[in-house]
Amino acid sequence: MSSRREPDAAPAHRAGHVAIVGRPNVGKSTLLNRLIGCKLSITSSKPQTTRQRITGIVTRPDAQVAFVDTPGYQTEHPSALNRVMNRAVAASLQEVDAVVWVVEALRYDERDRTLAKLLPRRVPVVLAVNKVDRVRDKKSLLPFIEKLAREREFAAVVPVSAARGTQVAELLDAIVGLLPHGPRLYDEDEITTASERVLAAELLREKLFRLLGEELPYAIAVEIDQFRTVGDVRHIHAVILVEKAGQKAIVIGKGGGKLKTVATQARQDMERLFGGRVFLEVWVKVKRGWASSEAALKRLGYDA
Repeated sequence: MSSRREPDAAPAHRAGHVAIVGRPNVGKSTLLNRLIGCKLSITSSKPQTTRQRITGIVTRPDAQVAFVDTPGYQTEHPSALNRVMNRAVAASLQEVDAVVWVVEALRYDERDRTLAKLLPRRVPVVLAVNKVDRVRDKKSLLPFIEKLAREREFAAVVPVSAARGTQVAELLDAIVGLLPHGPRLYDEDEITTASERVLAAELLREKLFRLLGEELPYAIAVEIDQFRTVGDVRHIHAVILVEKAGQKAIVIGKGGGKLKTVATQARQDMERLFGGRVFLEVWVKVKRGWASSEAALKRLGYDA
């Protein structure tokens, strides 16, 4: 006599918040953008591009994951700005259901160890070994991973290339399996909790990082003075804050050429992200000591 096997019940839906952490320039923002499937968090080749906590939301039939892209944890240059960003990292780690710790393949130093001490024991941690596409001898990855695994226990270890998308889907699967069962936390069509005003400021700041010299972007902030929508056009007035008059001249460039390039590229990214036309006006203003004042940072929207 044969018995009929009942079909398995559909797996329960999972949902939760996940922090993406790591030292500066390990590729956290690139990884977030790859997971979300669009350019949400700004990137550049310079470390510490990210200053704000940007939440990106991935929704699929079996799960919803709210990823929090945190600033790179800074241990080398004490300042009010870095203190504020480090507090943002620490706060994010206390508010999530899981953590993705991003480490650059074959590069692990005291900056990583300092951040490792902050990783909470109460939530699972997934180790994402990024930039594996740059490793010629892939056999060298195994002893590197084994070394990190001796320092703490990981719920999963996934070598990835955020830039190329290698094994990012596998990373997402590992993360989903760690989340609590529950309904969606956000609407199905939401991709971020950040306002368009915040995203506009970040996209403009990214162009400054990409198009200016090595040091100047760290002395720059962006403030959205006005943001209004008329018909299908977003009218955005932005102010670029610098600390010295000489920096203002550099940002503007000869005949205003540098500022025009920055504004044009930022506007094009805004239109792609917002899905509509953008009228962008940008000014440059000297505001001495903005990065040294936590009160000024709070007015600029940083998590002070």
